[in-house]
This record gives sequence, structure tokens and C-alpha cells, in this order.
Amino acid sequence: MATYIHERSGWPHLRWDQPRLVGRLAAVRHHQGRLLGWMDALGFDLRREATLATLAEEVIKSGEIEGERLDRDQVRSSLARRLGMDIGALTPADRHVEGIVEMMLDATQNFDRPLTAERLFGWHAALFPTGRSGLRKIAVGAWRSDAIEVVSGPVGHERVHYEAPDARRLDGEMAAFIVWFNQDDPGDPVVKAAVAHLWFVTIHPFEDGNGRIARALADLLLARSEAMSQRFYSMSAQIREERKAYYDILEATQKGDLDITAWLEWFLGCLDRAFYGAETILSVVLTKARFWDRHRGQSFNERQRLVINRLLDGFEGKLTNAKYTKLTKCSSDTALRDIDDLVRRDVLSKDPAGGRSTRYSLLV
Repeated sequence: MATYIHERSGWPHLRWDQPRLVGRLAAVRHHQGRLLGWMDALGFDLRREATLATLAEEVIKSGEIEGERLDRDQVRSSLARRLGMDIGALTPADRHVEGIVEMMLDATQNFDRPLTAERLFGWHAALFPTGRSGLRKIAVGAWRSDAIEVVSGPVGHERVHYEAPDARRLDGEMAAFIVWFNQDDPGDPVVKAAVAHLWFVTIHPFEDGNGRIARALADLLLARSEAMSQRFYSMSAQIREERKAYYDILEATQKGDLDITAWLEWFLGCLDRAFYGAETILSVVLTKARFWDRHRGQSFNERQRLVINRLLDGFEGKLTNAKYTKLTKCSSDTALRDIDDLVRRDVLSKDPAGGRSTRYSLLV
């Protein structure tokens, strides 16, 4: 039977080999500074657009890590409304999406507020507004009261990856974590973000949602490390790309001793790769800005502007008359007139196939 890190003598006093981290941490901080400098030069509107795109990616990918697929339009609409941004017609978001967005915005926009048990309970309640995880009823806005295991595999052949601390320990465990989280730390706040992520998921204080809250806590500390609420990279998007390695290093660390150097090295490497991944998100924002700058002075009706922005934001597949009709809730004839007008103005190009299957591409 495995001995877990929280069962070791000396827990929760985690330790690491600081000299091993120096080079990697310096590279991360350098790339972080370059990215923030680049974004600072873009101007207010583009930074807001980049923040919207990044936070949407963060919310969506954090859900995907847990096997959950969220509607991108709902996420963007919820974020835009809360950020006070006009992105055209807003897609109504369900309570679950609204709750996840609320948690993420509280973590990243209010990064300088102290962490409390009540704040964590509020995040948890926002994640599970119906009091259920799938079909299963769970305790919401409270520490779990039962034992919990992280398992995989078919029934009868399950593999136990991790066993969390006994529920009777949770008040003390979380009190110690919160005190540490709120302390001014002489070390680097990026390292603190990595430690907080591991420490929280090791305690596993809730019945469900621990991974998403741990990633939100890391985002809060990363925002604190930059002293800014605008977000230009998504750690969750990068973790999603490296999901197997993420779970493997978590399991190995939680079954190891109190030396978490290997976890910190992985986290810093993943964060560094997230900075490079930000270029993909930001290229969409820059393409969108260049498009509207090129067409400055041209008049588009509300339907056309809505569809163009959807295409610029990463519309799945090609545009058709039927999709235009559905997006704008107009008639097929109106859609065709709008599309023909955009083709004449070299905003859209008609793909070779004609008839009912005619597809259109945005000229960027």
C-alpha cells in the first residue's frame, strides 16, 4: 500500500532544491516579462480582447482536463458581459457556465484579495449550482465529510492513483493552507503558484472540483506575480495539451517524499510552454484587429458584423447560407443578400463548390 505525501512526517512542510530551479525560473520570468511587454505595447482595446480570448480558453480547457466540454459561445458571452465588453449578440449562458466564469474572474480580477474558507466555498458553490456533479448529489460549499480516492479503470479492476487525507483532518489542513497562502512570501510568487496547486489538490478538500479550484488558485497567484488582472496566456490550455504528464507527475509527487523539486520543474516548464502557446491565442486577436483596421470606414449591418466577428473568433467549419441564417435568425433570402454583398466587397470568398453546398471563407 502506497504512503502518500500527506502521511509523511513533517507534512505540510514541503521542500525543494532551489539551485536546480534557478535557471528554469529565470527563463520563465524572462519570457513572462517579454509577453507582458509585448501586450503592453498593443493598446487598451487589444489587451481587453486578448484577456477575453485568454480567459475563455482558460475556462474551456480547465473543464476539458476534467473531461467536461463547455459551450465556447456561452463562455465568451458570460465573460464579455461581466467584463463590460460589447461583442454583439450575446449567447445566453447556463448556470453552470456562469458559475465557472464567476470563479475564474474572481480569482484573476481580485487577485489581491485574501483567500478565505468562505471564498473557496463560494467558488465551489458556483461550480455546482444544482448541488450535483452529474447525477450524483454532493456537499456544496463545504469541506467533504467522507473519504475520497482518485481511481481509474473498469469496475473490479480499478487502479487507485491517490487517497486523500481523512475528512476529520480537513479543518486543520485547510486552515494551515490558507494562512500560508495569505502570507507575504520572500520566495518567487511563480514558485508559490506551483506549490499552492500541488498542496491544494493533495488536501482534496471537496467532493468534486478540486482540480479546477487548484488551477484557479494557481492563476490567482500568477496574476499576483504580475500585479495585473489582464490575462494573456492560459496555463490550463497548456496542461490540457500535456494532460497525461500532468496526472503522472501529480501522482508520482503525491506518492513521494516531501521533496517536490520534480513537480516544480514540470510546472515551470509547462508555464514556459504556455507563454509560447499564448502566441496562438494572441494571433487571433491581432488578425481581428488588422481586419477591422483594413475595413475601417466601411458600413456593415448588424447581422454582417456578428457573423464576421464569429468567423474571426474561430468559427468551426466553413460559412454557409444555412449557418448564416441560424446565427443571425434571419430568412434565407436575407442571408443570401448579406453574403453576396460581402463577396462583392471582398470580405468573403466563395468556395468552388456551388449550389446548396456553397461555402464561404473570410478573407483576412
